[in-house]
Amino acid sequence: MLDFSVTFIITIINITVLFFVLRAVLWKPVTKFMEDRTRRVEESIEHSKEDRAQAKALLEQYQTQLKNAEAEAQTIIRNARDQAQKEADRIKTESQADAEQILENTRKQLFLERQAALSAFRKEAASLVMDAAGKLVGREISSQDNLLYAEMLLSEPASLQEPLSFSKPGE
Repeated sequence: MLDFSVTFIITIINITVLFFVLRAVLWKPVTKFMEDRTRRVEESIEHSKEDRAQAKALLEQYQTQLKNAEAEAQTIIRNARDQAQKEADRIKTESQADAEQILENTRKQLFLERQAALSAFRKEAASLVMDAAGKLVGREISSQDNLLYAEMLLSEPASLQEPLSFSKPGE
């Protein structure tokens, strides 16, 4: 049967004392350390989840802002194009009006110059006709006759007195 000696009882007492000493000295601090570490890891994981959620919210916010900025840029570009087209149309209209005014002024000036040239031509022609007629007739024609002949000559080319008319291209 079993022999229980004193050594066996002392060994059991030693193991029991050692158990309680180790439990008090080593087991509780290690358990506390492990619980603290577990708590810190759980807090770190929770903090990481919060950071991830916050990063996701920021990403969505930035994407929304980017879409808004792109839409605003498109609106600005469209408005700039519209304004440029309006300005180009305005400049074109003004240029056409200026060109028409210049053309009308040029027509008037040509008409006046033509009238002046015709008047000078008539005077010169009348003078030449009178000189030629005087030589043919062999006598000096009086100034009364000059006026009568000049008026006759000048009244015939009435078609030369009409103003020049220019048509615009495409008319």
